[in-house]
Amino acid sequence: MPFQIRKSVVFKDITYEEGGRALLKPITMVGVAAVIRNPWAGRGFVEDLSPEQRDGCSDLGERMVAQMLSEVDKDSIEAYGKAAVVGANGEVEHASAVIHNLRFGNHYRNAVDAQSYLTFTNKRGSLGTSIQMPMKHLHDAAARSHFITLEFSIPDAPGTDEIVVVIGASTGGRAHPRIGNRHLDEAQMEREANDGKAV
Repeated sequence: MPFQIRKSVVFKDITYEEGGRALLKPITMVGVAAVIRNPWAGRGFVEDLSPEQRDGCSDLGERMVAQMLSEVDKDSIEAYGKAAVVGANGEVEHASAVIHNLRFGNHYRNAVDAQSYLTFTNKRGSLGTSIQMPMKHLHDAAARSHFITLEFSIPDAPGTDEIVVVIGASTGGRAHPRIGNRHLDEAQMEREANDGKAV
């Protein structure tokens, strides 16, 4: 059976200015959340979570990606991520089971032609808990400019027997990024090491 969805939530954050300086282009971050009934809650320790994954994850991923692409143009997305929060009667493994499988994630990766893996968080939380979803560049995993986090909450979720499942997108990286990237660090450290040997 597909997962039972109680509600969908869309959170949108648009930044126009940071550090007292206007952005050349506003950055929009969007979180699309589905609040689902935890199919493993109340059943004790379930050894094999895969039947529910096979039955529900693909439909959920397809539905959430369609909703995301109705909120933000596919070609404008530069960074993406995912998250899941399980309620008190569930295990963190239940949250992980929903988002950490190809049936769920491939819908998003394929839709935006991404090469980077989906960054993530998964945790247990109560009503209104902070949902913190890291994102990274679709194609360049070393692009620190796009190491960003979208944070929001849903006042009435997750219930004790629920899981909040989220996918996120951003139309840019951080505002005014200026800390370089991994490749620049490696080159600088190599130069420093060589300079030290020359002394």
